[in-house]
Amino acid sequence: MIRVLNVISDSNIGGAGRVLLNYLQYADRDRFETMIAVPRGSLLCEPLRELGGVVYEVDGLAERSYHKDDVRTLMELIRGVNPDIVHTHGALSGRIAGRRCGKAVIYTRHSAFPVPAKFKYPPGRWVNKLVNEHYADHIIAVSPATAQNLTDAGISEEKITVMMNGVAPLTRASDEECAALRAELGLPPDVFTAGILARIEPYKGHLYILEAAERLKREGRGFRVLIAGTGSFEDEVRRVITEKKLEQEVLFLGFRSDVAKLLSILDVQLNASYGTEASSIALCEGLSLGVPAIASDYGGNPWQIDDGEDGLIFPSRDSAALARALTRLMDEPETLSRMQKRAVEIFNERFTGEIFARNVERVYLKTLEETNHGK
Repeated sequence: MIRVLNVISDSNIGGAGRVLLNYLQYADRDRFETMIAVPRGSLLCEPLRELGGVVYEVDGLAERSYHKDDVRTLMELIRGVNPDIVHTHGALSGRIAGRRCGKAVIYTRHSAFPVPAKFKYPPGRWVNKLVNEHYADHIIAVSPATAQNLTDAGISEEKITVMMNGVAPLTRASDEECAALRAELGLPPDVFTAGILARIEPYKGHLYILEAAERLKREGRGFRVLIAGTGSFEDEVRRVITEKKLEQEVLFLGFRSDVAKLLSILDVQLNASYGTEASSIALCEGLSLGVPAIASDYGGNPWQIDDGEDGLIFPSRDSAALARALTRLMDEPETLSRMQKRAVEIFNERFTGEIFARNVERVYLKTLEETNHGK
């Protein structure tokens, strides 16, 4: 039995946490025992336990990558539970603790964003390379864009494995459930409906979606855009909806737990990110239900959505291009129908939770083989 201790600093259930939850659903429990160190009281604790993870709640760690006290706390835990591998999700403290305890260390990079100039050029590039390569035997990048971030900052390609996220397929809501939800939201039965399920932060591009919606309204188009989520930019998005007089066309839903039902009533899912987008779980879940996407060309999106196959790619921050993509799918129902079919096919070929879990476990085995050979 190979024992893996994951270290994650999230107090809430974010993207990295959902990746862990998806992995646990398909983990090979005959070969791997999954343990997780999380901040005390994290919302991840209960769902991780429900899926069979061995959870250790630790003091400190919450929402921070490094703190010397966290290193000491995690070293005590590692010595106590004696894992074969320490797998960290952004937590530098976990990598340092794992290395000091003599364990194989794997680090997953979950985001993609422009590399700061201080890491692109010496001496910052050298320091970044030294720190990341010393404190990780291997790095998982969740998209080619993420891998590019890492290599742009000096990290060797041979240290990196690109691995797109995978998820458990969602179950499509029944026709009756869809009709009930549409009625609850006040949606006309046949109106073209797009939606974005994402944190409401500036870099998620909600304002560009609103600009596209304004263009469509001026053209006399009938449509609805559903915005689900919460975040620091919520008040600004609400203000712009009012300013542009889009209250009828754009519905602000807030936090929704009925993700499968919500996706089931969409004709298309939207992703307008221009920052930190790497491998969207929401896009994967939509594909599993046959919901194509219109997504920006930022980060990992072009590797998740095949332009013209299971959706359309538009230049990030280009609301006119987004409006044109929406118009095309409104005007070409046969294209939309073909993309709905291809969405499920592509999901099953590339983005299932089972595919993802086997890829992770291959990295575990490869890393142990290499580290043991090097001893």
